[in-house]
Amino acid sequence: MAFGDFAAAGIYAIVDVGTTRDPLGLLDAILRGGVRVVQYRAKTGVDTSLLQAMLQRTRASGARLIVNDDLLAARAADGWHGGQEDLEEHDRSRLRAELGPGILGISCATPAEARDAEQAGADYVGVGPFAATSSKSDAGPAIGTAGIAAVVRSTRLPVVAIGGIHAGNLAEVFASGASMAAVISAIAAAPDPEAATRDLVERWRALADGS
Repeated sequence: MAFGDFAAAGIYAIVDVGTTRDPLGLLDAILRGGVRVVQYRAKTGVDTSLLQAMLQRTRASGARLIVNDDLLAARAADGWHGGQEDLEEHDRSRLRAELGPGILGISCATPAEARDAEQAGADYVGVGPFAATSSKSDAGPAIGTAGIAAVVRSTRLPVVAIGGIHAGNLAEVFASGASMAAVISAIAAAPDPEAATRDLVERWRALADGS
């Protein structure tokens, strides 16, 4: 099943184990809130037992779990997301073969990088940062609606906007033409992550419905 088939909810949630003490509890809240694409981010290394527990939960909910950075671990999940620096460690022409049938996502900041990702066989591109963010220390300057829109125009792939996205600027993200909005702290740092997730999903659906 193609990536786009799981993207209707519009929100791509990221569970960063470096910033939450209860990744499974957070994941459960995200899934109850209606998200159907989740990324497991573990910059210090993937915990295989946690990965399996997350995978059981996402599949039981009809969602898909994508692993950040670790291509080998991603083969046990539903997909892999890599940055431009990750591409330097792999043969771009063999990324699809290395991953297998899973979803392949690549971070981009420019139309040229998005076109390269498309040629490498990506299923979607992650583009940003949309706004200033503290969730990723090496994020570049914010590119805003215009920057996201430029990438959208340059590729046939679904574009996932990321970086500083929250309920207050979700309409701007939608207006850029992005297929999804990736969210970390607006969910993880909320007093009620499930309610925050549901609010974002409902806002995106309302925008898609034109209401």
